[in-house]
Amino acid sequence: MLTTEPVVVAAGAVTLAADLTIPEHPAGVVLFAHGSGSSRHSPRNRQVAAHLHEHRFVTVLADLLTEEEAEADAQTGQFRFDIELLSQRVVTLVDWAGTEAATQGHPIGLFGASTGAAAALMAAAKRPAEVRAVVSRGGRPDLAARVLDQVTAPTLFLVGSRDRQVLHYNETAALELAAPYRVQVVPNAGHLFEEPGALEQVGQHTVAWFEAHLR
Repeated sequence: MLTTEPVVVAAGAVTLAADLTIPEHPAGVVLFAHGSGSSRHSPRNRQVAAHLHEHRFVTVLADLLTEEEAEADAQTGQFRFDIELLSQRVVTLVDWAGTEAATQGHPIGLFGASTGAAAALMAAAKRPAEVRAVVSRGGRPDLAARVLDQVTAPTLFLVGSRDRQVLHYNETAALELAAPYRVQVVPNAGHLFEEPGALEQVGQHTVAWFEAHLR
């Protein structure tokens, strides 16, 4: 049985809208950091979250930008590569999860997609004691290059075999980590993992990684 409820997380002078989903007997908490132009309604991330729910992980899908910021970003692109801002919002979510009744005391993992993966890695560097594992889907870890040597959370990089430039970014960035890592290539998949069965594989690899490092 799952319960899902909307929550609001204070982030300095703004608030972030989020969806908190709680399975029975939770095994851990996974916070999602969406990529540029995406939100907590991302169908791809929700599909991955559904896999996590089946294995008793709490998920928090939050908008890293306010409605006003998202509208401005759609016009100007001013926030999508502001990794420092986005990572600070992820840190806010990590801190919130550490005090919220439904999530407090459970190990925390981060799932980042596209530019959100850079924000997740930077947040992991800022909260090494709290973040126990990271998964990057089609991520841009190169955008967090200056802090990669401070990331101690075991990190899984999921990349489509057809997404060659991003695969190069991931393979290069992984070598800079101060943490165990794996670069997992999903065969015949592109950047968005739209091919039949691709997201299913993403979900399976994600669950296995968090089960190994959060339980």
